[in-house]
Amino acid sequence: MDCLDLDYSSDNPYRLLFNSLSLIPFWHYFIGSVILLLVFLYNFLEFHLLEDVFSGFSGCPVVLTYNSCSEIYDGVVSKCRLLHGRYLATPWLSSPHIQTVFLNFFGRPPVFSYRRQIFNTSDGGTIALDWLMSFDVSDGAFEMNDDISDDDTTPLVVIIPGLTSDSSSAYLKHLAFSTAKRGWNVVISNHRGLGGVSVTSDCFYNAGWTEDIRVVIEYLHHKQPQAPLFVIGTSIGANILVKYLGEDRENIPVAGAVAICSPYDLLIGDRFICRRLVQKFYDRALAIGLQGYAKLHQPQYSRLADWEGIKKSRSIRDFDNYATRLVGKYETVDTYYRHCSSASYVASVSIPLLCISALDDPLCTREAIPWDECRENKNIVLATTKHGGHLAFFEGLTASGLWWVRAANEFLGVLHSSPHMHVQKKMQNSKPQVSLESSIDHSPYVNVSEDGMVAPLGNDLTRNNVKAVPELQSVQHEIANERGPDEKGNEKDQLVIEANSDNSPGRHADSVQHAKPVDLIAPFKRCLGQLSQQRWSFWLLAYIAITTSWPLVGSALQIVFRKKLRDVSLGSLLRR
Repeated sequence: MDCLDLDYSSDNPYRLLFNSLSLIPFWHYFIGSVILLLVFLYNFLEFHLLEDVFSGFSGCPVVLTYNSCSEIYDGVVSKCRLLHGRYLATPWLSSPHIQTVFLNFFGRPPVFSYRRQIFNTSDGGTIALDWLMSFDVSDGAFEMNDDISDDDTTPLVVIIPGLTSDSSSAYLKHLAFSTAKRGWNVVISNHRGLGGVSVTSDCFYNAGWTEDIRVVIEYLHHKQPQAPLFVIGTSIGANILVKYLGEDRENIPVAGAVAICSPYDLLIGDRFICRRLVQKFYDRALAIGLQGYAKLHQPQYSRLADWEGIKKSRSIRDFDNYATRLVGKYETVDTYYRHCSSASYVASVSIPLLCISALDDPLCTREAIPWDECRENKNIVLATTKHGGHLAFFEGLTASGLWWVRAANEFLGVLHSSPHMHVQKKMQNSKPQVSLESSIDHSPYVNVSEDGMVAPLGNDLTRNNVKAVPELQSVQHEIANERGPDEKGNEKDQLVIEANSDNSPGRHADSVQHAKPVDLIAPFKRCLGQLSQQRWSFWLLAYIAITTSWPLVGSALQIVFRKKLRDVSLGSLLRR
């Protein structure tokens, strides 16, 4: 017995443990491994199926952020049923990553065809405008009818795609078809170099390039002046939209807008997409998409950017460093991100705007959402959902529809029937109003003109540098001729701004000439004219002049009259 005990105690403890574990059936280990893998994937892919089960598949409420005095909320959003309801994701897509991937590969878009219009810009660029008319999808079938007339009053929705997306993307087809089924006309403004159109100039689009959508909207407005015009931006297109609205403020022909899954702050987004392993997959995938876009236009990129660096890019930041930054003439990538972020323009938005974002968006983090700015602006209502992914928001058991498409259309429909639609006011200065901070602090270059004014050279061209097609130019000429003397202003002070032949990104036109010789005393005349309108201003000016010049005048009077005073004093003493 003692020998047996000795042999047992001298055995290796790890061998004893292995022998014990070998007695457990193999299929137990298999089940345990599967459970551990499921737990890992459930957390890694951020599934929320159990949360939906425990809530009885009731979904999560839509959280609205708005100003307490907002007329847009009281008159429009308060009547939107979807924005006051709950969003429930498709049960078998209860993950933001699964939803986002499913949208891009199995988006289940409706089947229809666009009408294509080629739009040419003054710098030689080419933009593909893809139209879908309301009568093209009537009765659920596609029918080719005649084009709409210029005096048509059917609302028109302009859609701005996301990064490397075009009109063939699944989510844009969902949006276009659903909007057209409501009886509205739709036009998708594809970015330069996308939609099967080549880049025909040295100008490329980027995350803050607003000139293309500005000139397209002006063209569409003058083409159909009776049709209310709305704009929907998605992802990077939403960032472009918000930046454009903040730049031009009230001086735009847009009646209302919707921004879907906007990144808002590109610098924060750049830090976020490199934070976790799952985000790095998106970063790599988007970089591959950008490289594919660059290969389509290799001759231009080889000449304007670092082609070898583009081929070696492994992230969005790498591509922006070797391509976007160089084409846009920014000193650093961070300078480009700061300059093109729309967060600093949110406070300047002056038209009804609905912003929709998902808090679990794997590409556009909630940390970049300008909550306070949206709450302070009476024209903005921010709608956030707990789930939804990036541009996905699938709903229903079959995942046949997108929640945000229905919410955006409902908002625009209620806005169209309300008195809160924005109406453009005629303004003497039609140049976009750019935030001072974003222009001076974040722009890498400045330009000093002949009249002494300092202007930043960023990625945005002034509106006067971009000319629409000849049809739009003739309309603008007629409008200018119809203006009265008060709208034209003083002929002596008018500036004739000519379009610069070099419209590459990051350059403003420098051909600014005065119609007549500069009058150097004109500013003083205008100041005196303004002061003459109010009598108290002369007394105030006289008081300021006396108080500021009295020490000098008093000293001069003392020197001049000192001798006379001394002679008078001496004469009086002698007489005594």
